[in-house]
Amino acid sequence: MSDQVFLLPDLGEGLTEADILSWRVGVGDTVTVDQVIVEVETAKAAVEVPVPFAGTVIALHGEPGETLRVGAPLISVGVLTPATTAAPPLGGPSADGPPADGPSGNVLIGYGTSADRPTRRRRAASPKAAAAPAQAPAREQAAPAVTRVISPVVRDLARERGLDLSTVRPSGVGGVIRRADVDAALAARTAPPVPERPAAGRSDVRIPLNGIRKAVADKLTTSRREIPEATTWVDVDATELLAARTAMNATLPDADRVSLLALLARLAVAALRRFPQLNSTVDADRRQIVQHGRVHLGIAAQTPRGLVVPVIADADSLTTVELARRLAETTALARDGALPPARLTGGTFTLNNYGVFGVDGSAPIINHPEAAILGIGRIIDRPWVVDGAIVVRKVAQVSLAFDHRVCDGGEAGGFLRLFADYVEDPVRALAHL
Repeated sequence: MSDQVFLLPDLGEGLTEADILSWRVGVGDTVTVDQVIVEVETAKAAVEVPVPFAGTVIALHGEPGETLRVGAPLISVGVLTPATTAAPPLGGPSADGPPADGPSGNVLIGYGTSADRPTRRRRAASPKAAAAPAQAPAREQAAPAVTRVISPVVRDLARERGLDLSTVRPSGVGGVIRRADVDAALAARTAPPVPERPAAGRSDVRIPLNGIRKAVADKLTTSRREIPEATTWVDVDATELLAARTAMNATLPDADRVSLLALLARLAVAALRRFPQLNSTVDADRRQIVQHGRVHLGIAAQTPRGLVVPVIADADSLTTVELARRLAETTALARDGALPPARLTGGTFTLNNYGVFGVDGSAPIINHPEAAILGIGRIIDRPWVVDGAIVVRKVAQVSLAFDHRVCDGGEAGGFLRLFADYVEDPVRALAHL
């Protein structure tokens, strides 16, 4: 048997490290080519990592929550050779498909690839293991040797409620613990999840600053350190915008209905055509302002993993219905943690709908290296003066944080005022859509 050490591969997009979320295998397990062995979390997404060769797991190089650098040992696998076993080598033909120790079918940067992908095979139980249920004491069968939890949400819920996952009976495929399993275990408990202690005796909680939390911290710190930021805001009457959306959706099939956020995104893109200074980045090394020819629109989205900014490429080339479709698809994938890293980079301007949190205003931080971010608060009934009379209208506050290097207050205020005018009079925006 020869040992093979699989290193944490380059996951692309310039990522240099990843946090281990959960192992899918344990020491002593048999793995096949391209079998997913671990789920890791990078600064941009959760990624399942397959192993490029087959054999028996000898060692796992890291615990859940630990951060590994790209190129660091991830797993050690003992590969059987003809000299160490009389059975056909793992690379030989099998009824399950192509050779098990052939080249990997999954593309991992720095590792081989093949058009063929072998079928996964379960590890055969040894005679000793088969007899274990009749001989082993009952206490030894209380929990599986390896606790398999895929979802970070499930793991966080168990930790917050003080639940030992090794005591939870899994119902998912392959012995995976699902949210329903944790909920059932919590419901069956008679003791409170966290013992009550006097306020003076409560201890501090230390939360690792890694994964997506570290990425957010690094990006926002860079933004505040490098960008001379200014913020301006204005209240807008969104009554006509809401009426226009209702009228528009009345003419569309259910699958094509336009969300309010999509309509606001469309108006923002239209305003950027008149004020391209806001669709820029600063190349500090070359001392240049780069005004981008296309609008790659970032949408700030709160997900179970934290704040992410998925990007809708070429948003300025999409119709309102196409933009609404793309927006719904992108935000759904972001919430599920299923967006590839490439779709979380490359934005040129960001839209932030903080109104969903029930707040009226905010001074958002620019998504470095972009030059501006447009924020929108909640839309609520407020008194508003129309033709000299005070009436109740649907009013919201919009704010713009901008990089003072790319433009001055005149351009920034002009953009924000134009966007507000589009919101108050959507018909006016038709000339720029």
